[in-house]
Amino acid sequence: MAHVRERHKVIPSHMYFMMWAYDLEFFTMRYVAQDYGYQEEKVGDRLVYPLQREGYIYKYFNRFDKNTYDYQMFKERGESRMQHRTRYCLTQKGRLLVQRVYRELEKDDG
Repeated sequence: MAHVRERHKVIPSHMYFMMWAYDLEFFTMRYVAQDYGYQEEKVGDRLVYPLQREGYIYKYFNRFDKNTYDYQMFKERGESRMQHRTRYCLTQKGRLLVQRVYRELEKDDG
């Protein structure tokens, strides 16, 4: 993790979070809080928003954007805007960083 921090300027807690999120198509802050063990109020401030500012996470679906396919899909199913939450996912940059870290770890084992 020291190497990741020096080379990529990503702190270990953010790297661990991206490794956790790597296999997920998307996630909500509530899901992170439940599964990852953070308080829901702190998930955004400590994990999601800093990584979003650095380009490692983006909003996969914003519940306030009415011009998307996902919004129309929810609308057709009769769900109100407040019944679905904003979803986030790793960007390509985030996915590539996680893959690099896994490759480096595999080299160390070999």
